[in-house]
Amino acid sequence: MNPNLTKLHPYPFEKLAKLKAGIEPPADIAPISLGIGEPKHPSPEFVKQVVADSLDKLANYPTTKGTDELRQAISEWATARFQLPEGSLDPAQHVVPVNGTREAIFSLVQAVVDSGRPATVVSPNPFYQIYEGAALLAGATPVYLPCDGSNGFIPDFDAVPESVWHECQVLFLCSPGNPSGAVIPRDTLIKVIELADRYDFIVASDECYSELYPDEAQPPEGLLQTCAAMGRQGFARCIVFHSLSKRSNLPGLRSGFVAGDAKVIEDYLKYRTYHGCAMPIQNQLASIAAWRDEDHVRENRAAYRAKFEAVVPILREVMDVEFPDAGFYLWPTTPMDDETFARDLSAQQNVHVLPGRYLSRTVDGVNPGENRVRMALVAPLEECVEAAHRIVEFVKANTP
Repeated sequence: MNPNLTKLHPYPFEKLAKLKAGIEPPADIAPISLGIGEPKHPSPEFVKQVVADSLDKLANYPTTKGTDELRQAISEWATARFQLPEGSLDPAQHVVPVNGTREAIFSLVQAVVDSGRPATVVSPNPFYQIYEGAALLAGATPVYLPCDGSNGFIPDFDAVPESVWHECQVLFLCSPGNPSGAVIPRDTLIKVIELADRYDFIVASDECYSELYPDEAQPPEGLLQTCAAMGRQGFARCIVFHSLSKRSNLPGLRSGFVAGDAKVIEDYLKYRTYHGCAMPIQNQLASIAAWRDEDHVRENRAAYRAKFEAVVPILREVMDVEFPDAGFYLWPTTPMDDETFARDLSAQQNVHVLPGRYLSRTVDGVNPGENRVRMALVAPLEECVEAAHRIVEFVKANTP
């Protein structure tokens, strides 16, 4: 077996299951889950119809690179959304469809890391656990940059030792952030790109929450958008990940894309050809339909906006909680340690949240997720409001 498998940490939801083992919530209170970031809004009917109408494609092998039509649809969407110069994002050179961002993030690290020399993969902390697992299984060393209230939940890149940058091969960004929802501003993205040029590493920006934002006039900036603003039309050293899971409520379609630096994309496609992860053709056709429609995405944003506007004022009666810049998570501080909060909330109110420490690593004695919990506002509005009221009741019953 690969000895690096022993370095993997249990997944956050494994830890949560262990924490709640033996708990029996009140049987007369319906469970409400705010723990898992799985969209619960309806999937678009027109996308489901495309899948149903395309089942004859089950008889065809898909290609790893995907169809020309899908890559074109992705290129057109990204060009319009991120204000890229027309023709700069070449569907043939800069885009690869993938089966969701999880497998893409993992496989990209396997393709680009050279473990024959000192290699670090740098990420925010808290973080999406695939960043860490991908690094470990590629033979690299994860390095965690703390993100807490003192830095607006965005890493302080100026505080990173030069020795870390010398060995860095991949820097992960997550904007909007999971779990904080923080959006990295353009000036910080420029700084990161300049660091990548100076020390020769890849900037890999996980942007799967980019289409969930409160102000229709202010969508979050993306890494390729910053490249365009800098005149970097080749997107050198820059890679982005996007998905239909959150944008279009299609987590089961397993559809997204990787885009950016043509040389990285070329080598990554070579890896994927052997990896065996081509997207089924019926899913490609459904994805084309989803990328070409924005009406359902605006409706999705409106639904999340309504939930935040309803829930945050309720929770503020007993918790320190802020509206996020984007995404569908709340990241409040807890009036007791986060594990106790999550366990006892489940036991007393049948409301389920994720302890913040499960999304973070302790570095120099500090875990930036401690005494916070992640709440995913994915349930229907009425359930989210009910959960908020139960949380208020729980806090009042368990604090002086």
